[in-house]
Parts: sequence; structure tokens; C-alpha cells
Amino acid sequence: MTAGGMGASPAGDARPAAVLRLALCAGQTLLENGGEIFRVQDTMERIARAYGEEHFHAYVLTNGLFVSVDGGGQLGTTLRFLPQASTHMGRIMAVNELSREIAAGAVPLEEAFRRLDAIRAMPQKPALVRLLACAVGTAAFAYLFGGTPVDAGAAFCAGLALEPARIALERSEVGKFVANLLCAGLVALVSLLCAQALTALGVACSLDAIIIGGIIPLVPGIALTTGIRDAAGGDYLSGMIRAVDAVLVGAAIACGVGFVLTVSSWIPGVMV
Repeated sequence: MTAGGMGASPAGDARPAAVLRLALCAGQTLLENGGEIFRVQDTMERIARAYGEEHFHAYVLTNGLFVSVDGGGQLGTTLRFLPQASTHMGRIMAVNELSREIAAGAVPLEEAFRRLDAIRAMPQKPALVRLLACAVGTAAFAYLFGGTPVDAGAAFCAGLALEPARIALERSEVGKFVANLLCAGLVALVSLLCAQALTALGVACSLDAIIIGGIIPLVPGIALTTGIRDAAGGDYLSGMIRAVDAVLVGAAIACGVGFVLTVSSWIPGVMV
């Protein structure tokens, strides 16, 4: 198995089995990085047909892949369970481009494995870039939702605190619900501290705008819209899974913010 951890050289394998593994790896890469169900299934089938495997079948769920191929009288079936998924649009775009080249007959099978491994090894954005993007994003959303430049500045501070926490929780592999609850609580706490400091200095601010701007990076917008797209395409089960996931994340955000604000209201002198 190569450094990318998914593709291996097809040498020594039956060609149908190698095609099955390639399609499976491509589908998993898309699904792990936020691809829609219809895109995952269509990409896998196009790859299989491009390499001459017409009897290829795939069933895709939000957290699982079921794939089979009947080639040369030999039936091969496999499945892959994907408990968690993140978002990496660069990998999705790269797999889409690779699949188009494969469909055009421009990529030999062994080269496809190498390129897919390289795609899976594509790193996330550097931590500093993610930190600045989160901070600027929270500030912009705070202003967009009716806040003042002062509120945007406070939300910027909340964003600076949020992204390191998200990165640390991703590495610790805690559950999505717990991670979002803790991050939302942190945003509420930092926002509250900034608001109290500004009030003590005699500067007017809106705690609501600061918190709203701070929690926007946590809102599962992609999961919700993808779930709607899946349901509209007839993938009702996957659409429901994504919708439930989005609702649970939203509940975690609400619980985190609500807990901090409730506890803070019990502290004398703190205005919530």
C-alpha cells in the first residue's frame, strides 16, 4: 500500500478487482470531504465504465459505501464505513478532474492509483490561514447581522479563539456534538468577556451580534444544503442522515451558547 494509504499498484491483481478498488477509493475520497451522494455514485460508475467494467454497482450512504463488480465471471464485493467527514473542496475538485480524464481515456489504471494517492495526501490549509480566515469571517458576519465595527472587532477576537479550539478538537477526534458544544461555549465566553470589557470602557456594543458572528463558522451549512440536494435527487435516506446531523450540530451550538449565558447571568455585575 502506498503512502496515500488507499491506492495500491494493481500489478498482480485481477483487473476487475483493481478497478473496483480504484472506484471505491475515489468515492471514499469524495464522501470523506463533503461530496454529494449523487456525485460520489456517478463518479464511481464513470470510472468503472471507463476501464471496461460495465457490471459495476454502487450504493452510497452518507457514512458508507457498498460496491460490487462482476467481471470475467468473478464477483467482487466490498464495503467501506466512514464514521466522520470533513470538508476539503480542493480534494473534491481534484477527484472530479481525475474522473473526467479517466472517462476520456487519458489515464492508465496504475497512474490513476498514483494520482488518487496524491489527491488524498493533499493537506488542509495551513493553521495560520485557517485562523485568519475564521477571524475575518466572524467579524464580517457580525457586521452583516447588524453589528457595528466595534462588534465586528469583538467577533474577530472570538474567531481567533475559535479556530485553534476547532483544530485541537479535530486532532483529539472527539464526537461532533461535543466538539461543537465546546466551541460554541468558547465563542460565547470570549464574546461575553469582550462585551463586558467594552462596556466597562464606555463603548456601546451588541452581545447578540458578536455571538452570532462568532458561531457562524460552526453552523453546518454545507451539511444542510447537501442533505437537501440528496433528498431532491431521490437519496432520501442520505438526505435524512445529513439533515439530522445538521439539527444535532445546531442543538449543540445552542446548548453551548445557552449554558455560558445562563451561568453568566448568575454572576453579579454581569449583564447578559
